[in-house]
Amino acid sequence: MKLAFVLALALTLFGVGCGGGSMATIGTLPPPTATVTVSKTTTGPFSVAMSTSFQPAEWDNSFFTLNPAATTTLGNLGPKHIRLQGISQGVPQGVNDSAATTWDFSILDAITQPVLGVGDHSPEFQIAKAPPFMYSGNDSGGTFADTSFTQFAGYTQNLVRYYNTGGFMADGQAYVSPAYPTDKITWWGIYNEPNINNSLTAAEYTTMYNKVVPAMQAVDPTIKFAAVELADFSGQAPAWIPTFVGGVTAHVDVMATHFYSTCNQKDTDETVFGTIPFFVSDVQLFYTNMATNPALANVPVWVTENNVNADYDGGGGISACNGTPFVTDLRGSSAFFAAWRPYVFSQLGKNGVQALYHWDFDADRQFGEVDYTTGAIQLSYWVDYELGQVFPPAAGSQLLSYTSSDDADIETLPVVNSDGSVVIMLANHTVASATDNNGTGVAQIVLVDTTGLGTFSSVSLLVIDKNTSLAEPPQAAGLTPQAKIPVTLNGYAVAFLTLKP
Repeated sequence: MKLAFVLALALTLFGVGCGGGSMATIGTLPPPTATVTVSKTTTGPFSVAMSTSFQPAEWDNSFFTLNPAATTTLGNLGPKHIRLQGISQGVPQGVNDSAATTWDFSILDAITQPVLGVGDHSPEFQIAKAPPFMYSGNDSGGTFADTSFTQFAGYTQNLVRYYNTGGFMADGQAYVSPAYPTDKITWWGIYNEPNINNSLTAAEYTTMYNKVVPAMQAVDPTIKFAAVELADFSGQAPAWIPTFVGGVTAHVDVMATHFYSTCNQKDTDETVFGTIPFFVSDVQLFYTNMATNPALANVPVWVTENNVNADYDGGGGISACNGTPFVTDLRGSSAFFAAWRPYVFSQLGKNGVQALYHWDFDADRQFGEVDYTTGAIQLSYWVDYELGQVFPPAAGSQLLSYTSSDDADIETLPVVNSDGSVVIMLANHTVASATDNNGTGVAQIVLVDTTGLGTFSSVSLLVIDKNTSLAEPPQAAGLTPQAKIPVTLNGYAVAFLTLKP
């Protein structure tokens, strides 16, 4: 934590973010508050694909109708394998809390069909729930009636037929995806957060996975699978991952988990930032356990849900997490996010995570990258956009060795790409006061020493902070190449320093 007078030292800015291609002149600056020194030594690969998510349901299905331009906004984000999590009326068979077995894809496809037509045309379809009639009791909290999961496997086969093989017949009617055969679904996730949904044990989930995956492969042998998608909070990974790793016999392409920093809006900024080392330790637990099973030893980990706060209005304005009045956590779209998400991105990527998904694309200021009703872009969109643009997963990037005088407050991510260009990301998560909740942070002036990297023909700097306009993509400013480059971070912020040969 820095002393408050640092704010006064950092008021002198030098033209970053004020226009693409402009050249900023570095004038007289106060002394740096931190120093980062980057060397040519590489320490391993870095490749994290950025993506986003949708939850097709009766509260979400009108989004693309309300916002026809949203497909362009979504496509511009460049997400990889957009995640689709159909729940409630987004489950295309049955009716909530009933024995009905009729099929209706209208709610699900109001979101799925537009998503199929944008980006990489290759979403991850998470089969989040079974049809209601397959549960004993209420489908929200009931248990599976068929614990062999044969019935559920049959349902999943029809989903694959619908999207990938020309459809299926039921009740005298043919059901086939409007996008078939142009766009199909290659990636499939098997159930959502089984550790907190429908009273599944780790052993039961493993049985489910081993039943469902071969059944789906029998319909389309080309498809790929994401396993587990855990609600990953304290104690869950150790309780679940060893059981799954030791018992899985079906094919796994990706192991997946979900990370949120809090379920309580009252948690301080310091507490929220302090959860990120836990994310790292659980990713390491995944990889350590996966290494014991030869079939999983080279399987990557994806984080298929991630945001600051997992809480929501459970009804009547009451928090679903803690029973108190629900309060929207604005840190999901404020300058706080500009420090938090890059910090998460860097730490997870350094520990082998290969995909990071925002939860979710169209929502409120707590969750959304864009506003559900208006489609207006929020700050979180530009943070995720730049992470995907600046660190493209196909760039053949390698992590560079570095030293920092303030690893506690500034996350540093330096990489060299296959074309010789270097990107150095600095995320300033310095908290001003231990009691801050969606505070402003503390300004830092970081002196980046690139002497060990040699010379570069061009240098540019892009900053996202509380002053970033939401109307258009943030713009980088050109800097005069020099060995030591001061970077001003005006409170919670992220900076991308790009050096080209």
